[in-house]
Amino acid sequence: MNFQDFIFYSLASVLVISALGVITLRNPVHSALLLVLAFVTSSGLWLLLEAEFLAITLVLVYVGAVMVLFLFVVMMLDINLDRLREGFWKWFPFGAALALVMAVEMSMVLMGQQFGSDNMPAPTPKAADYSNTKELGRLLYTDYVYAFELAAVILLVAMVAAIAITLRSRTDKKSLNISKQIAVRRNDRIRVVSMPAEKKE
Repeated sequence: MNFQDFIFYSLASVLVISALGVITLRNPVHSALLLVLAFVTSSGLWLLLEAEFLAITLVLVYVGAVMVLFLFVVMMLDINLDRLREGFWKWFPFGAALALVMAVEMSMVLMGQQFGSDNMPAPTPKAADYSNTKELGRLLYTDYVYAFELAAVILLVAMVAAIAITLRSRTDKKSLNISKQIAVRRNDRIRVVSMPAEKKE
């Protein structure tokens, strides 16, 4: 076992343990912090695969943005944990069956002779001036440009739909009508009344 294999097995062990902690811990804040650890170790595995752009994107987008927002939401809201656990045993057989299928698939990939690593060719080392960011951009905007644009349109439609669904007009709030304020005239607001002076008897 060389040093690269040692790093891989170390990161993989931390990733599996942190992923198990995400789904087994009762405190949602601890689960979110372990999910951050899982993302960081996943980015380390991406670095071992010489995918530096994907590794830094995983850290910046998920750890730096999504998980921070998730932690703020979890800590600011008063979540009723007992209510969240009500349907656990109801969906447990389905989750266990799905986990079993995934475990069988992973064991076929890792230990099977047909799917094993012995039949896969070793990746060729890249040149020193090779940029996977440039290669990823070339593939996205040449071979997969239509799929990329379609995904962008679908995300845009989903964002507009989410805004339209959550938009509510309140009837109890007071707001200013700028056009009415500009169109008002002095004679409409002030009326001068002529009153005679009182006479002393």
